Amino acid sequence: MSATTVVRWVMTAQGEPCARVEEPLAAPPAGEAVVQVAGCGVCHTDISFLHQGVPTRAALPLALGHEISGHVTAVGEGVDPALVGKAVVVPAVMPCGTCALCQAGHRRICQAQVMPGNDRHGGFASHVTVPARWLCPVPAAVLAKHELWELSVVADAVTTPFQAVRSSGLQAGDLAVFIGAGGIGVHGVQVAAAVGAKVIALDIDDAKLATAAAHGADGTVNVGGLDLKAVRGRVNEEAKRLGAPRTCWRIFETSVTKPGQETAFALLNHGAHLSVVGFTMAKLELRLSNLMAFDATARGNWGCDPALYPEVLEWIGDGRLKVSPFVEKHALGDINEVLTAAHHGKLGKRAVLVP
Repeated sequence: MSATTVVRWVMTAQGEPCARVEEPLAAPPAGEAVVQVAGCGVCHTDISFLHQGVPTRAALPLALGHEISGHVTAVGEGVDPALVGKAVVVPAVMPCGTCALCQAGHRRICQAQVMPGNDRHGGFASHVTVPARWLCPVPAAVLAKHELWELSVVADAVTTPFQAVRSSGLQAGDLAVFIGAGGIGVHGVQVAAAVGAKVIALDIDDAKLATAAAHGADGTVNVGGLDLKAVRGRVNEEAKRLGAPRTCWRIFETSVTKPGQETAFALLNHGAHLSVVGFTMAKLELRLSNLMAFDATARGNWGCDPALYPEVLEWIGDGRLKVSPFVEKHALGDINEVLTAAHHGKLGKRAVLVP
């Protein structure tokens, strides 16, 4: 492989192994940049595309992968040439920046947004070509403490719960409850703890709960085998022990499972705010009147506004957020084995594929 070619591992059909494709690397069009991939994280969304029937917006074959970090190697017309050589994180969702929604501050629902690995070829490749507007340069202070491949997960696993916490209005002294302490939940726990909230993490895995406790959770509850009434009781006990408010909880569904979503809704109380952070194809039967009765709110969370990425990197640089303990490096050539392991829940940490 040379700088004039790109190697991609592409999804060709649901449930099939990704196929290696090598082809010429085209020059970036106007407004875009080529990024040589340092690492690309494996997200549950990639597994949803490959194994769970969720369709990609672009036609197959398609290289998946939307958690990308790397170095800019070329830029198209209209892009500052000083960007070449910069270490960057590629936002998972990149708005156009010019439409009425973007101008009104609703960048995450821009109808012209680009998501690598969904709208076009993603980061399970040696190079990726993306809009340059929102590429986020990584400060030298952050690179001094982290390898660039590690920072790929900033693009989703870290920034998405950061956005959810920010959107919830969580403040110091509030109670934050995370249902699911895995790859996204553990970062949400860190963000909430850094805000000064009291944090409770729920999961069915004692090891994940122990990790959450070591990184900001003030209380944990293993919900394995518990019905919803018992879960509510245990969470109330923890909240009382912590001296947390009895109302206005901020509840974050980060398990991407049907039981997790049922649990999250069951924990609503007066003035609560429910953030649905993860995605599952599962359908739930809910009594929406609970929202009325509790004067509660429920909100979805599609990625993170790329305007917040520099702040997230600042938090990582000063130690408020950690990424290194939660990632593990895998060779891009081992992609099929890694995706299979992720599909079956056999990875202890978030896998990052490195060309």
